[in-house]
Amino acid sequence: MGCTIDIDTGGTFTDGYFVWNGQVVTVKVPTTPHDLTVCFQECIKAGAGRLGLETPQLLYQTDLVRFSNTIGTNTIIQRSGSKIGLLVSRGMEDLELVGQGADGAPLVFPDMVLALEEEMSDQGEVVRAPDEAATLAAAQELIDRGARCLVVALNNADLNPANERLVRTAVKREYPRDYLGSVSIFLSSDITRRSGRNQRTNAAVLNAYIHASMVRLLYKAGEDLRRRLFAKTLFIGHNNGNVARVAKTRALNTYNSGPAAGLLGAKLLGELYGQSELISADMGGTSFDVGFVRGGEPSYELEPEVEGIKVNLPMLGIRAIGAGGGSIARVEDGQLFVGPQSAGSLPGPACFGLGGGEPTVADADLVLGILDADFFLGGSMTLHLDKAREAIESKIAGPLGVSVEEAALAIKTLVDQTMGQQVAKLKGNIWDAEATPLLAVYGGAGPAHACGVAEVAGLPKIVFTPHSAVFSAFGSSSLDVGHVYYKRVDLPLAPGAELAGLAAPMEAMRAEALKDMRGEGFDEAAITWAAELLVRPAGGGDEVRVAAQPDFFADTAQVEAVAAQTRELLSAAGQEVSGELLITTASLVAQAGITQHPIEEQSLAPAEESEQSRKGQRAVYLQSGVPAQDIPVYDQALLRPGHQLDGPVLVESVETTALVPAGWRLKVDQYNHCVLEKAA
Repeated sequence: MGCTIDIDTGGTFTDGYFVWNGQVVTVKVPTTPHDLTVCFQECIKAGAGRLGLETPQLLYQTDLVRFSNTIGTNTIIQRSGSKIGLLVSRGMEDLELVGQGADGAPLVFPDMVLALEEEMSDQGEVVRAPDEAATLAAAQELIDRGARCLVVALNNADLNPANERLVRTAVKREYPRDYLGSVSIFLSSDITRRSGRNQRTNAAVLNAYIHASMVRLLYKAGEDLRRRLFAKTLFIGHNNGNVARVAKTRALNTYNSGPAAGLLGAKLLGELYGQSELISADMGGTSFDVGFVRGGEPSYELEPEVEGIKVNLPMLGIRAIGAGGGSIARVEDGQLFVGPQSAGSLPGPACFGLGGGEPTVADADLVLGILDADFFLGGSMTLHLDKAREAIESKIAGPLGVSVEEAALAIKTLVDQTMGQQVAKLKGNIWDAEATPLLAVYGGAGPAHACGVAEVAGLPKIVFTPHSAVFSAFGSSSLDVGHVYYKRVDLPLAPGAELAGLAAPMEAMRAEALKDMRGEGFDEAAITWAAELLVRPAGGGDEVRVAAQPDFFADTAQVEAVAAQTRELLSAAGQEVSGELLITTASLVAQAGITQHPIEEQSLAPAEESEQSRKGQRAVYLQSGVPAQDIPVYDQALLRPGHQLDGPVLVESVETTALVPAGWRLKVDQYNHCVLEKAA
């Protein structure tokens, strides 16, 4: 695979990672929130320019494009999704409405929920099928009330989706796909087959809510590529660590797909260093996203929260707080706050000069001297120091009665504390007090705040790469095509005839996977298979995720090994494991490899040559009450493996700036990565 493009659209910037016949170039362009296909194309155009090519010339010779985006997140936060009509079983009408209690309107309004007379037993047997006439009447009433799509979430549909499918058949018979009045209809059993009625309903509603906006974006992005001579497949990043075609992508799978790719990129770094324990910290323009790798495995959540709404569709575990370069600072009752509100890309921080008047972290970094107004994004964007100072003076320094520099330092200190406390909390929940996981920092704003975060979190070692500013796009470049399938089974994890009942659901999932993967362009010989089981104590308790071979149930030794592994995981989670075990859900993972861009070692340069990479010095305000001091500024592109710098120094690249404060030392290792450690 010679030529690949990976693009990750964030709230403030859109990042690109381009591999062209072994040459790597990276770009950042402002995100265009009104239409994400604009920044998508601008990112490709910028990458082509860096390679000295026209866009059609680049795309014609590109093997694949992978795309992760934030439109699902934005749609939920802004409450700008489709108006939903929800059909439930009689008795479910009083369930807590999806999104109720979150900021903004609920995703489903009370008058948009109607009940159907139907019944499915707890064993998954149809007791009463929904009446077709009553179903059509309910659907029509919701459509008349303004529903742009329908969600069907019936009781026990995770055990047997037959009644939900009958509802869809009845509605589609009245509103066939080729009619202009057709409405989309989503079944909860298609989105997830795990137990948990409320979480299953939430997942289906969220998927439907963002579906229309996702369809418009992704199909337009694909069409724009084809018009520019790209004849291959556009793959979409999924939050389970895979990519797939647009036609095989459910909207909810795209939520947090960019941060998920970043976490997998951090896992690659861990493998490179033989480090199985690390924390990933991504500070972009809008948020600070943290994840972890433990025992070589990335964080994974079985019941994640999507913007505060719990679902039972498993995905890579990312926790986000509103702390980024665009986070807005404010004073309330004499106290300073930073975030979670963000200036985004438009109008952006005051220093962008695009109309923003609120002081942000980026404005503070500029006032402190950490950022160079004339070299932001390599000089492609000029920052306005006067506007940054004015915003901080009027909104922060004045109300607090301090100088602009003191106010800017207070903003930086507070945001570093907020992020550091989040990392410390994560470390404390995952590792014991003696553990020192590696801190992998990335995102456009990450290197400028990395040491401040590490100081608060008590972590003595940090790594960031030449591609840290576009690290999620870099992580995307490692993703394979894949799909994950789930079936609720409720079978004992013990050798015997009952466990042999896994054969049928595994075979059904395999057949579905073969169909999907053929659609992706892969035959059976190219597919790798893996099983994942969700298991809990038979008497109740939380589930754990256990890896297994797809046919493990046919081998007593494998069954016993899986049971032993499960007991270890349950014990580590603090659960009682003396009794029997129950497999609640079986999962099959089908993947096909498409890319390999190895990170190569480089020979070490003489350390004394590091002075050749020095580009000047800049006055930086680093300590309260102490005048700004001139500190050296180095060009990261000219640093070589073996170089070493003692703080305080600044290290600039085209896309980011790293601050190495006093007491820290930066070394460039054999991979050309920057390793920051507390100086002895």
